[in-house]
Amino acid sequence: MKKRLDLAAFRDGILSGSRVVLGQAITLVESALDSDQELAAELIQSLMSHTGRAIRIGITGVPGVGKSTFIEAFGKMLLEKEKKVAVLAIDPSSQLTKGSILGDKTRMESLASDKRAFIRPSASGGTLGGVSGKTSEAMLLCEAAGFDVILVETVGVGQSETAVKNMVDYFLLLMLAGAGDELQGIKKGIMEMADALVIHKADGENLPSAKKAKASYQNALHLFPSSPKDWSPKVSLASSLSGLGLEETWREVLRYEYQMKESGFWESNRARQRINWLDEQIHYLLGQAFLRDSKVKQTMDHEMENVRTGILNPGTLAKKLVSLFLSTERPQ
Repeated sequence: MKKRLDLAAFRDGILSGSRVVLGQAITLVESALDSDQELAAELIQSLMSHTGRAIRIGITGVPGVGKSTFIEAFGKMLLEKEKKVAVLAIDPSSQLTKGSILGDKTRMESLASDKRAFIRPSASGGTLGGVSGKTSEAMLLCEAAGFDVILVETVGVGQSETAVKNMVDYFLLLMLAGAGDELQGIKKGIMEMADALVIHKADGENLPSAKKAKASYQNALHLFPSSPKDWSPKVSLASSLSGLGLEETWREVLRYEYQMKESGFWESNRARQRINWLDEQIHYLLGQAFLRDSKVKQTMDHEMENVRTGILNPGTLAKKLVSLFLSTERPQ
């Protein structure tokens, strides 16, 4: 059995930019074992002073829009600009088996082969918005390893994308043209969250319809209320095949970074995200402790069938379980 690295080895490996150690560290933070969670927390704490310097970009869009293709082309363009790029690709998990496709590394083979890039597919585990519960930790590890740009790809199934919006600096929405009414099939809320909209696959026979879609979406954005951060999202065209729009997309990211740092929004947004992360972690840890409580487990096992058959009100059982949990004496 392969010996697990200790804290010093993990820390030194990450700070030296080792992709192998970085991958092992992300596996560590994703582990559900208490011992791994404890080591992961110590590791991330030891690296905090080395984080926060990267630009974090969330990329979403409906299945078939070409997120992985776009990310590979965009990532390779960034490598040419001497940037180190990390991609955290969150794959859908089966609700039955909790398994995951984890195919993004294969789809981004060219980008993955470059030593200046790091691609990590992770199962979403059914979390809201298809975002791994450990994505925030993974981002910090990538930053400590020296990556300049972190791209977070969501499942893009139209569930709440708030999860990824709340952990990145810049939220990019990829759209398709020529699919009927250009404003159908996308939730207004996701468009309102986006910092930029990109009409992808704008090449060949798709180019005319892409141009029409650009005008439609730009007109639609004018109907939305103005953003409190004083930013007006632009709609642009992009093609991963021809390279159209990739440079423009990056310039928009840099323009956004400059404007948000000048206004103070950049850091205030990250501060808010850290507080949200704290809140999520508290809920998660309390939930884990609750489900592991012996009295809670025993009562749930005894009463679950009554809930399933409709004899017992779920709310009544929930209150009973919480009361049992709160009455349990715990070590000081």
